Amino acid sequence: MAREGVLSRIDPGALPPGSEPLFALARLIERRGPASSAARLSAALSRLGPSYVKLGQFLATRPDVVGPKLARDLEVLQDRMPAFPMPVAEEAIQRSLGRPASVAYAVLGPAIAAASIAQVHKGEVVETDGERRAVAVKVLRPDVQRRFRIDLSSFYRAAHFGERASPEGRRLRLVAIVDTLARSVAMEMDLRLEASALAELAQNTEGESDFRVPAVDWDRTGREVLTTEWIDGVKLNDMDALRAAGHDLPALGRTVMQSFLRHALRDGFFHADMHPGNLFVDPQGRLVAVDCGIMGRLGPKERRFLAEILYGFITRDWKRTAEVHFEAGYVPAHHSVDDFAQAIRAIGEPIHSRRADQISMAKLLTLLFEVTSLFDMKTRPELLLLQKTMVVVEGVARSLDPQLDMWKTSEPVVRSWIERNLGPVGRIEDVADGVGALARAMQTLPELVGHAQRVVAQLDVATRDGLALAPESVEQIGRAEGRGNRWVSTALWVIAGLLAAHLIF
Repeated sequence: MAREGVLSRIDPGALPPGSEPLFALARLIERRGPASSAARLSAALSRLGPSYVKLGQFLATRPDVVGPKLARDLEVLQDRMPAFPMPVAEEAIQRSLGRPASVAYAVLGPAIAAASIAQVHKGEVVETDGERRAVAVKVLRPDVQRRFRIDLSSFYRAAHFGERASPEGRRLRLVAIVDTLARSVAMEMDLRLEASALAELAQNTEGESDFRVPAVDWDRTGREVLTTEWIDGVKLNDMDALRAAGHDLPALGRTVMQSFLRHALRDGFFHADMHPGNLFVDPQGRLVAVDCGIMGRLGPKERRFLAEILYGFITRDWKRTAEVHFEAGYVPAHHSVDDFAQAIRAIGEPIHSRRADQISMAKLLTLLFEVTSLFDMKTRPELLLLQKTMVVVEGVARSLDPQLDMWKTSEPVVRSWIERNLGPVGRIEDVADGVGALARAMQTLPELVGHAQRVVAQLDVATRDGLALAPESVEQIGRAEGRGNRWVSTALWVIAGLLAAHLIF
């Protein structure tokens, strides 16, 4: 960061007291040149590694936390990083598809977008009827897997040290956090898995009128290459183009938030990398999500807890919200539900019915962290992607509509899910599921009875003339018994000695 001159661009008023000499020394190794602050920051994070680029993409969605200028600089990391050469991309296509790029595609243009993991080319393919179809071709960056392994190795060392050195590090479960990151990276490094995620998300959302994902071209998809339909649309971070196209920005903000909640609650499967570089608006006004390399999953219990917690915040039922945290095991049982409800109220009341521009996310996150520490709440690895995505989605929706009321926006989706799943219909379906499980168990009952009869018959044969032990077994039992007797004898002599000493003295 010092080499690329990033540190020298930090506001001196924001520096920690006493750190000024260190930042002055950093100027001595600064690279000279006319590069913009965005280019310097992009270069610094790229040299650090792809994980740091991911962090920069995340922070770019929160100008209210990092400041508008830094957020604008970080937006470069979402889709405008330096591209790798065309021959390298063609070599990856040959290796992954087993045929040259010139055979797989009628046309393959230069890279039009590049990020930490891959870059995207626009191409054309010829259909069987002779028609040409535009496609997007995503190609993994060379050597990205090795660079991620280096990052993860560093993170694991830091996490193990943090847990050994600090109780707070153990509460935060730093190693488990890195484990979650490692699993996510492993999935993202195989574009066949991303294609599968796109197909599953498309199936889940085929009935939605405001959200969709591009179709996958499976014949031109492999480990390092993913081919999908080409999306003619406007990127969600291009505000001027969105307005020029006549799109309703506040309505798009609501769509971003409600789509995420709908997928997380209804399907338990959601896009976990919803920064603006991965979101488009097509000519019909639909939100189109691309780059499904990072996806999140929630089980039925986690979905219920999420819905009830959100609904508790929406209705200001702080006691029920606190109870759900205890039922889910998020708060240790030795704490008071009423005390935690009081803490929840301190978080919820100041932000209830407030517009997005009236809420300081930095202060809110600080308060949340203080409350989790006060009540010994440990990190839940299964919720990390959900929590991260919620912060990103709220930031994206806020950028589209600074006056967004996140509670009013969330309420229809959350209320609908609760009425559907926790109301009478949901209870009837639970009973039906239970009856179905019982019926399936009854179908296997004859087989279980037959198996039990065979076991009883074999046991009868084995014990008819008494149990016979192998000589080796008898010898081992004897040795074990002897060791036990020696310990009992030793214990008795010790007790006798202590009694004698007591009587003498």
